[in-house]
Amino acid sequence: MSHISKIELEVTDLAVLSQACARLGLALLKAQKSFKWYGNEAPCDHAIRVPGADYEIGVARSGASYELNCDFYDKNLEKVIGRNAGLLKQAYAVEKTRVEARKKGYSVVERQTENGIRLHVRIS
Repeated sequence: MSHISKIELEVTDLAVLSQACARLGLALLKAQKSFKWYGNEAPCDHAIRVPGADYEIGVARSGASYELNCDFYDKNLEKVIGRNAGLLKQAYAVEKTRVEARKKGYSVVERQTENGIRLHVRIS
């Protein structure tokens, strides 16, 4: 029985993924060709190391984007990236929004709220 789960997130930009990882204290390991999961390793193009977790997140090319795979059996993984990788998804969305807004000359103001992050994109 496989423990590996696909994280429902379309990653189109590795630089943005790297920024999202840094935001959460994770390390994107470029060109690491396998990632650790329950008693095994699986192939990938890159991996994400999660401090305090024994397992890693695999980053595998899938067409024009990347898919993320991991084994949530390691509960420390979920503590860091959130339930169903919610914190990682949020970090990627915030960083992607920042990059795209700046490309258009907009400014971005970020505020922490009790429920997460609120972004204000301002047309300059």
